[in-house]
Amino acid sequence: MATRHVLNVLGDRLRTLPILVLYLTDGCNSRCLTCDIWRSPRRNMRADLVDKLVADAAVLRSRWVVLSGGEAMQHPNWSGIAQRFRGIGARVILLTNGLLVRRQLQSVIEATDELVVSLDGGTPETYSAIRGVDAFDLVLSGIESASSAGKPVITRTTLQKANFREMPQTIHAALRAGAGRISFLTVDVSNPVAFGPRFVADAALPVLGSPGVSAGSAAAPDSAPTDSALTLEECDELSVVLDQVERDFADAFATGRLAESPAKLRQMVSYFRAIQGAEPFPPVRCNAPHISAVVEVDGRVRPCYFLPTMGRVHHSAEGVTLPQALNSAAALDLRRSYHAGERPECGACVCPLHKGARSLLQL
Repeated sequence: MATRHVLNVLGDRLRTLPILVLYLTDGCNSRCLTCDIWRSPRRNMRADLVDKLVADAAVLRSRWVVLSGGEAMQHPNWSGIAQRFRGIGARVILLTNGLLVRRQLQSVIEATDELVVSLDGGTPETYSAIRGVDAFDLVLSGIESASSAGKPVITRTTLQKANFREMPQTIHAALRAGAGRISFLTVDVSNPVAFGPRFVADAALPVLGSPGVSAGSAAAPDSAPTDSALTLEECDELSVVLDQVERDFADAFATGRLAESPAKLRQMVSYFRAIQGAEPFPPVRCNAPHISAVVEVDGRVRPCYFLPTMGRVHHSAEGVTLPQALNSAAALDLRRSYHAGERPECGACVCPLHKGARSLLQL
């Protein structure tokens, strides 16, 4: 049956869905600078929509289900939902800001297979400035508790102007808390649809696909990027920080506790330089639209975090199913266009996903 996963990448019609990401709620108890979802009224995914998605995921042989949001743990029945997906054989990954992990530790232990915890700073002061809440020690305590209970924990740091100098401190903090893996990605400042609506601070963002802004282009953007992006001078500083990280954490790279290789981490410098128009964006290898989908709290479906809506699952029994949404005319057109290199958003993607035929055969 694993051969059906491989058939996905040989054409534009999806027969399976290895990775399903669910926005269980758009409520959030963080107040992040780079995401405005917390400003909106909270909505939770309906129970009947969950019912439909569990059934559809079983038909589509989903192997990883990522619970996200907002903050997934703010959904009143998140752990019950997680258990239902585990019941169909999926591995459940909880993507969380970590604020509720310690308080809901037993649910985390019983209902999840893995945690990905945001850790956007190496000191309490920086974490608070970025996340809008004073919770650095609380988050580290949650990581330690989950790790001590045997749950694999990955920390994910979104690197930006406010925290790039603290990469070494962030790694030290994560290691001390017992994180099994430590991951970094650059802040997204070019995509208008990812991670909540963009508000006043980002009103002047360059949007890829607009006149004068193209993927891989070295031309300066028409508008100044958000304050979260590094300047060219700060890119030089980041290169020095990465030298220190590579030198001081050689063992963590060798054992895989640092998830990205030194070479991949250095692509972050290229990304920020590209945002400033100084060089092309780093090459992106991604087949996410052929192996994954994101379902938002109201049933809207997109192929990944960064590409637009391509359909909507309806919660009613007779409504549109996930397999139907994944293979709608709009979805097929979107897959064709990204595969042909016609989606400018893809050229500046900060977290591409790629799985080859060999890995898909192992599912």
